[in-house]
Amino acid sequence: MKYIAVPLGMLLSAIYDILGHYGLTIIVFTLIVRIALFPLYANQIKHSAKMAEVQPKMQALQKQYANDRETLNLKMQELYREEKFNPLMGCLPMIIQLPIIWGLFSLLRNPTAYMPDAEMWIASHESFFWIPDLSQPDQWILPILAGISTFFSFTMTQQQQPTGEMGNQMAPMMKMMRYFFPVMIVGMGRSFPAGLTVYWFIGTVVQIGQTQILNIWKKRLIAKDKANKK
Repeated sequence: MKYIAVPLGMLLSAIYDILGHYGLTIIVFTLIVRIALFPLYANQIKHSAKMAEVQPKMQALQKQYANDRETLNLKMQELYREEKFNPLMGCLPMIIQLPIIWGLFSLLRNPTAYMPDAEMWIASHESFFWIPDLSQPDQWILPILAGISTFFSFTMTQQQQPTGEMGNQMAPMMKMMRYFFPVMIVGMGRSFPAGLTVYWFIGTVVQIGQTQILNIWKKRLIAKDKANKK
């Protein structure tokens, strides 16, 4: 975790030297991270559009080889190669973001271990709006905001999931996660440093905006593909 937290600490220190306010520093840091991850999210939306196109072929193979799992797996691999489709690409943004979350948690929980600048140790205890100390948890307001934004973000993500047989199989689990995950975020937010919860809340709000933009792009991409096939 040190190899992630130390570079993040250097970036936070550089932003703080410019802004001089720790709360604003975390917000700008969040925007930088989200902008850096934007190409991955764009690729995720493209993956979702491709998934909608490939799914009928996948379902046809599943019905044709329902009693032959080995042949089904081979045919699926052939389909992926033909369509240039990687089913794991949709998880890539989350996989990349998790180490950032863990590194930032370690950094904000114990800044003295990762930021040699003594000024940053003091800065991490600054107040921000109603929060008296960003290094300590905010018990209710910020965690609830983080939970609400997570609910809307998860709802938008759920709407992008494929329909049909595969989507119907996943629907009960996705519905449960739609409510469970935001509640979990509220619970964790009440124990995490407020600075980390600020990162999660702002990052999720930005992601909602990015998703809206990318959904428009996705619709245009699907319409373009249909027009090219005519």
